Amino acid sequence: QVQLVESGGGLVQAWGSLRLSCAASGRTFGSYVMGWFRQAPGKEREFVAAINWSGGNTYYADSVKGRFTISRDNAKNTVYLQMDRLTPEDTAVYFCAAERMWHISVFPRQYNYWGQGNQVTVSS
Repeated sequence: QVQLVESGGGLVQAWGSLRLSCAASGRTFGSYVMGWFRQAPGKEREFVAAINWSGGNTYYADSVKGRFTISRDNAKNTVYLQMDRLTPEDTAVYFCAAERMWHISVFPRQYNYWGQGNQVTVSS
């Protein structure tokens, strides 16, 4: 069982930066694939980025590639999402997710553990 608590969202101007954090409970954090997803009003939840258990493998949605960076610190049971060059199209509620699996997944249905969500608003 893993519980996830996100922090770091807020309001930022276009071209600004934010860093989201997701702290996990439990002693087996290092065995989980961690993902970030987002959901804008009226839209489905979409994949943003994911990282494997060791941090050696990452994957990004095309819309954020080159602007966002996912990382993890297994000693701190925390995964991060550094978001740079933000645009209004990045405005959404951001969720972190966790699952014990061999490979990174971009599908929300394959993650069983979710954080509460954190609002990110980018003004133009």
